[in-house]
Amino acid sequence: MIQVHVRYFAAHRDITGHSEEHFQLMDGASVGDLWQVLVAQYPRLAGFEGSLLYAVNEEFSQPGDLLADGDTVAFIPPVSGGAPELFAISPAPLDAAALQQLVAAPDMGAVVTFVGVVRDNFGGKATAYLEYEAYAPMAVKVLRQIAQDAQGRWQIGQVAIHHRVGRLEIGEAAVAIVVAAPHRHAAFEATEWLMDQIKAVVPIWKRECWADGTSEWVGGEQQRRPTS
Repeated sequence: MIQVHVRYFAAHRDITGHSEEHFQLMDGASVGDLWQVLVAQYPRLAGFEGSLLYAVNEEFSQPGDLLADGDTVAFIPPVSGGAPELFAISPAPLDAAALQQLVAAPDMGAVVTFVGVVRDNFGGKATAYLEYEAYAPMAVKVLRQIAQDAQGRWQIGQVAIHHRVGRLEIGEAAVAIVVAAPHRHAAFEATEWLMDQIKAVVPIWKRECWADGTSEWVGGEQQRRPTS
């Protein structure tokens, strides 16, 4: 067995409640193995995967590097930004698993996730790809507002919604909605209602780019007033 010293900074310190800890690991453990130990103990850290820098003894490292007894390890969160936001409009691929970690809580017995993906047809026509456009600052505010409305309608906990913009290929995720609740029925109902509201009132537009080379703005977005 080896013992390593782990240091926490910024958002990581907030999540763990510590500035530093010691961990015992099996001989031959890597930096990546240690990170998985930390995620198991502090699940919210999983939201930082893909945006970490690694340091061992104050030198940048890689996940596959092996650790030695007495090493000091730091998993460095982004210098700007941090864990994913609950509500976002982004050209980056969606990570529903990270959103699940954001909304999870010990008193929540259900976490329902809906991911809307690009299909290869619409209205009987073959689709080549989609393009999404958004009035992003307003869209984020409306996403936050409909989530608050859902929390007033159902007994649910945290809600996270991310939506893609830009060009999306067939099979790519366009929207991810994650709802935590004490019981599954409320989470399912709130998730469906939120998807309907996104189509109705959030300033996001979809262009169907057909396989024949033509394109058209389509869908039910912004065609209804928000329900109260």
